Amino acid sequence: MAYRYVATSVAGFVQQLAVGYVARGYYFYVTGRIPEHKDPVHTDEKIIAQYGIGVSKWVRARRKRQGLANVHYLRYGTFFVIIASHGKQPFFAAEARQLKDIRVYPLHFMGYSIGCRQCSRDGELHVSVRIHQESYRELKDRFERNAVHRSVDDLCRDLRAIPFEPYAPVRDQIRCILRAVNRRRAAGGFETVPRNPLRETRRPVRPFDQSRE
Repeated sequence: MAYRYVATSVAGFVQQLAVGYVARGYYFYVTGRIPEHKDPVHTDEKIIAQYGIGVSKWVRARRKRQGLANVHYLRYGTFFVIIASHGKQPFFAAEARQLKDIRVYPLHFMGYSIGCRQCSRDGELHVSVRIHQESYRELKDRFERNAVHRSVDDLCRDLRAIPFEPYAPVRDQIRCILRAVNRRRAAGGFETVPRNPLRETRRPVRPFDQSRE
């Protein structure tokens, strides 16, 4: 099967990066944007060839046993990320100046913050997908401003329309927004907004599904 790397939706890019790569030990990354005047396919092919990315899962398994790093490439539109696992690989020397560890520096993409954090309960590393702090503050401020100026039905629709997939940290952030809204409404003597409009379950997507383009 040909190596697939062009995500056809924001949700697909985030899911593939977080669940497909970071959750499997790919922590070291660089990001970039392909200039509008350049052919993205040419850039894709150059990067994939340079780091030996387009190989089978059996080759990746053999590299891992030999202490070599594996590398993945993922693009949405003109934005791309190259991300690697532990081990030896020319990628680390070539990208040393801009290389980041996602466990320390979360990746920011389309209002999301994708990182990896140590769980306080079990001490294990877990992928963390949340709304980037700046986007979250803007969203929370907007809901608080509208808290007493919109009906409960309107606010429920607004909450359902928040364009972020309900990963656990995102759900926590949206619950915080709802609590802030209800504090404003309660202080003004308005009916509070129920919790039921919140999206509690994330539906997995097909990251490379051509029908989503």
